[in-house]
Amino acid sequence: MRIFVTGGTGLLGNNILRRLQDAGHDTIALIRGEPDQEVFGGIRTDFVRGDLCDVDVIDAAVQQSDAVIHSAGLIHIGWKRLEDSMRVNRDGTRIIAQACLKHDSKLVHVGTVNALALGSADGPANEETPLDNAGGQIPCSYVVSKRAGCEEVRRLVEQGLRAVIVHPGFMCGPWDWKPSSGRMMLELARGWKPICPTGGCSICDPRDVADGAIAALEKGGDCGRDYILAGENWSYKKLWTEMSRRVGKSAPIMKAGPLMRWLGGRTGDLLTAISGSEGDINSAAVRITSCFHWHDSSRARGELGYQTRAAAESLDALNKWIREHYLR
Repeated sequence: MRIFVTGGTGLLGNNILRRLQDAGHDTIALIRGEPDQEVFGGIRTDFVRGDLCDVDVIDAAVQQSDAVIHSAGLIHIGWKRLEDSMRVNRDGTRIIAQACLKHDSKLVHVGTVNALALGSADGPANEETPLDNAGGQIPCSYVVSKRAGCEEVRRLVEQGLRAVIVHPGFMCGPWDWKPSSGRMMLELARGWKPICPTGGCSICDPRDVADGAIAALEKGGDCGRDYILAGENWSYKKLWTEMSRRVGKSAPIMKAGPLMRWLGGRTGDLLTAISGSEGDINSAAVRITSCFHWHDSSRARGELGYQTRAAAESLDALNKWIREHYLR
């Protein structure tokens, strides 16, 4: 099968290209400029140059393909950059989905667990959990725009688009070139962090998520069904402890209390107002990491054969990757 993949320079997209190659598929990768030889090292793929919103480029690539895995996206956890986020995560998805509908190519759209319901300390959420569970997701630019992208896919499914939507958890593993989630381990490696967030996440490996996305293409049906591709549900305290141990730092000693969270969020927002640029620390990010993004992948396990390795193995792989590429 010939598969068009977006987001090939990202953590998941790069793993998808490699796993598709291992499975014997041909691929086309969307890139904005010249391909980075290091990022695409070991991958045999054709390239098309353009932006997600380049209608003609997208249409031509989809026409050449049997199916599409759309993993590109803009991740900004904050209140700013909503317009940019919508352009990529909503409008770009709509253009991809419209081309798939036009050429009858099946689409696997990569959403996020942030577009679904929150879990809680009492238990994980699944695909059917009401969106207002545990107070609902924090409506930052990432959450709002990724939900909008998923809705574009569902809307076109009603018009005949063949599609499935997969929702990864917090991915930790190799081929994290930018890095994305690996930034958390990298920051912990750069200095001891005594205070950690109060919430939690569902840790999964990008290699397993890539396999799950490919399985969704083959087994997930055509009606826009949602599948959570998550893993082990850990508190951030446990995650930061395990990450810190691997990079040779002391574990955090406590979770951030209400006053610390308020001060951290307000300080970040104030710096945003002064500088005009929103950094990683802001009130949206503080609120999101205070939530429990704990999820249940039973549907994907049962219907797609989704399998996950131990979180410890994924963290070992991420630690090796970070050391080889960013801590040399």
